[in-house]
Amino acid sequence: MARISGIDIPRDKHIVISLTYIFGIGKPLAQKILKDLNIEETRKTKDLTEEEVVKIRAYIDNNFKVEGDLRREITQNIKRLIEINSYRGIRHKRGLPVRGQRTHTNARTRKGRKRAVGIKTKSK
Repeated sequence: MARISGIDIPRDKHIVISLTYIFGIGKPLAQKILKDLNIEETRKTKDLTEEEVVKIRAYIDNNFKVEGDLRREITQNIKRLIEINSYRGIRHKRGLPVRGQRTHTNARTRKGRKRAVGIKTKSK
């Protein structure tokens, strides 16, 4: 298994798909990386030579913020929004949608399960 940015990427998939297992790299960015390094997208990860894996690893480390660094930056940005009491920070703190979506209906992903109101259990 090739190890890039602390992630074991799958061997039996095309390299363009395997790179998307790294947090912060989607398919378009994976395609750009492989195009810049002149590596075919259709090649399987197990078919890459060790030099190609090292080139990919070095390119990603030098040019992109991925995995732990990216997660840390995102978390710090959210903490900053909460600390300065911005509207978005307040929405994060309350667990509500941040980007202007309606909450009268929907928003169940952010709000969680409905809380039952006024339901009494039978006592024997």
